[in-house]
Amino acid sequence: MAYRVSGSPPKRMTPQRARVLKVAREGFAMRAAELAAAAGVGASVVKAMAKEGALEEVALPALKAFAPPDLNGGTLVLSRHQQEAARELRATVAARNHKVVLLDGVTGSGKTEVYFEAMAAALAGGAQVLLLLPEIALTQSFLSRVEERFGVEPAQWHSDVRPRERERVWRGVANGNARIVVGARSALFLPWKKLGLIVVDEEHESAYKQEDGVPYHARDMAIVYGAIGKFPVVLSSATPSLESLVNVDRGRYGVVKLKDRHGRPELPEIHLIDMKTVKLDPGSWLSTPLVENLAHVLASGDQALLFLNRRGYAPLTLCRACGHHMECPNCAASLVEHRFRKQLMCHHCGHVAPMPEACPHCGVMGKLVPVGPGIERLAEEAAQRFPEARIAILSSDLSRGTLLRDALSDVAKGEYNLVIGTQLVAKGHHFPHLTLVGVVDADLALESSDPRGAERTWALMAQVAGRSGRGKKPGNALIQTHLPEHPLMQALAKGDRDGYLGQEKAIRENAGLPPYGRLAAVIVSGRDGPETERFARAIGRLSPLAEGVTVLGPAPAPIHLVRGRHRWRFLVKAQRKVNIQSFLRQWLKDVKPRGSLDLAIDVDPYSFL
Repeated sequence: MAYRVSGSPPKRMTPQRARVLKVAREGFAMRAAELAAAAGVGASVVKAMAKEGALEEVALPALKAFAPPDLNGGTLVLSRHQQEAARELRATVAARNHKVVLLDGVTGSGKTEVYFEAMAAALAGGAQVLLLLPEIALTQSFLSRVEERFGVEPAQWHSDVRPRERERVWRGVANGNARIVVGARSALFLPWKKLGLIVVDEEHESAYKQEDGVPYHARDMAIVYGAIGKFPVVLSSATPSLESLVNVDRGRYGVVKLKDRHGRPELPEIHLIDMKTVKLDPGSWLSTPLVENLAHVLASGDQALLFLNRRGYAPLTLCRACGHHMECPNCAASLVEHRFRKQLMCHHCGHVAPMPEACPHCGVMGKLVPVGPGIERLAEEAAQRFPEARIAILSSDLSRGTLLRDALSDVAKGEYNLVIGTQLVAKGHHFPHLTLVGVVDADLALESSDPRGAERTWALMAQVAGRSGRGKKPGNALIQTHLPEHPLMQALAKGDRDGYLGQEKAIRENAGLPPYGRLAAVIVSGRDGPETERFARAIGRLSPLAEGVTVLGPAPAPIHLVRGRHRWRFLVKAQRKVNIQSFLRQWLKDVKPRGSLDLAIDVDPYSFL
């Protein structure tokens, strides 16, 4: 018998009963002992609330058990390099100690098949295994690869899993019946019975950082979990984060390398198109060299990808009569036109408005024009140039994650021959028919204030270029840039990863930035602008002096208004030897926001907006 909220309030409310109600509202029906444990109360509290009618009893139908994995499944033959890498990972798992190993392999080198062998070794020892992926990488085609190797469908944990299946997975993890779980970052917090290995695929991905609520980085949490449980953690990436590479340099992580593509030695050739020397027609965003290569690939029956990391139709809508641009009423940000939906949308708070016929500022009709391209505008141009192409537009604007996953699977099957997408298409997907990648604007993040901006651009360009040439034919990537002389662009064109990363490490070390120093963001927000500023400045006056610590601010955050809340920011920069959490605790221990004011702390921030 299990219990769930009935809708009737308890006759008497206590802190313990409030916790029970909070837990019961958030999840599925639970047995008395489970609900009590989750709420931190005794089972008698749960039963008393049921007797009063605040909780109702429900019968729990039997949940389908998870089938045991077949450790000898799969028909794929590993290459010699894969076998050597798999042997090292199996030895790490067999040691049954905490160790972090970076699996560093070029795109298409077969990293997945290698860490499958580590998973098999952990399963053979009776342990459970968690495979973490960025949520959008949890496609049916990837899950099918897991099933093909282990003979069973893995348990899944992500935002699109239905409540009844979530309950099945939760209970299967708790009783140890679910041996393989493939999930997004929140899968870390399932009630594991005997977790013995965590694999973090695409470990460089910023999607692993939780920004809202309690900030955390799933990769780092996985490593902490492994240290507590004394089991290994494998980090896998073709473009490892600088943090992981520096930890390898310092001897804190082991490393296993795959330098060649599996079954095909050639990495895609990368060519730069200098947009300063290219003349584009009005309203066009594709250069002649890119158009000619696209035409050749499509005529050959192959698949091409156009990449632009901007959702919607245009990032800015401007009035030609008065210069007014459409802004979100709740945020200090422009509204983005989404022409397919006939809407203007804020990408920060979700505010939507119909596209007006007249400028709301000057009232002149027919003068609102889109400025700059998004992927919808790019698709419009592609359809005009290649009317016979079967075009797929892939972005997070697809209404449900299941639709996006289905579309990605269709692309992998070759049902579309021209794919137009944002950064989500670069997240480890395998498109065997794709032979050409065209990057429309590679400069978007290069000149940002984000200290990881260049690193992210390098990873994104290398990853998206790596989608090509993964089948039987070689691949090419054409990158449109206004900065072809930039060291990052030159390194991409020459395939000089080590040279670029060496430069980036030197820049970060000289500036004392992560991973050679520590950063923390302190964000003060509130409904009233002047009150928020006064509160931020008062906090600034409390900042203690400490050796090796610099407090910058307060200053208005780059996006100083979000969801109607005014935002002021401090950046705390510290030497690596400094305990930055202790400094923050000493500084902010007596700060008590009142009213609409709020204080948020993010150690090692990934967003600088």
